[in-house]
Amino acid sequence: MTDRDTMPDPATDPAFMRKQYRARGLDEPDLAGHPMDQFARWFADAARAAVHGTLYEPNAMVVSTVDPAGRPSSRTVLMKGYDTEGFVFYTNYDSRKARDLAGNPYVSLLFPWHPIARQVIVSGIVRRTSREETAAYFHSRPHGSQLGAWASAQSTVVGSRAELDEAYAALGARYPEGAEVPVPPHWGGFRVAPETVEFWQGRENRLHDRLRYAALPDGTWTVDRLSP
Repeated sequence: MTDRDTMPDPATDPAFMRKQYRARGLDEPDLAGHPMDQFARWFADAARAAVHGTLYEPNAMVVSTVDPAGRPSSRTVLMKGYDTEGFVFYTNYDSRKARDLAGNPYVSLLFPWHPIARQVIVSGIVRRTSREETAAYFHSRPHGSQLGAWASAQSTVVGSRAELDEAYAALGARYPEGAEVPVPPHWGGFRVAPETVEFWQGRENRLHDRLRYAALPDGTWTVDRLSP
């Protein structure tokens, strides 16, 4: 091989992949007093970017859990609500993430809004949503998604795609469009009560702004600036 053949390709070599962030900075006086109010501001910006086609699924977040042996795992989940008490997502309670959370209720969330050079990183503790809240959300889902919650034994090995499709088709015959689909007993929500919420704004030369809220015992929040 010639030296030319061994030269790295800047288009495919990650060592050469760089983007200079030129977004407006994030300063302490600009922050809301409560992290969920600040999140609402940034989420509105992300939603507007999605409307304009520059960001895909602003409510997508990476959920990271740890199993009893200390092995972490991550997956992308859609946030389906937020309020002053935290962030809500729904899942199969027999799934890997739910089993992890049953043994260790601490969780990390990451909202990767790369097109607008922002991230939000949350650490907190989960609790299950009420069955009433779960049912209200479940029945707001499209009919096909309701059937999917029954058809899939999430995180378990399935023999083939055909096996999954057959289970879905059988459920469709039992609960046709317009029929009420019962809420699976093994399916429901988690609410993540934040203990820290970091707002990350990309800046030039990798000197990013990182402002982190941390909960205090009296229910108030302190804010620290972290080195990038």
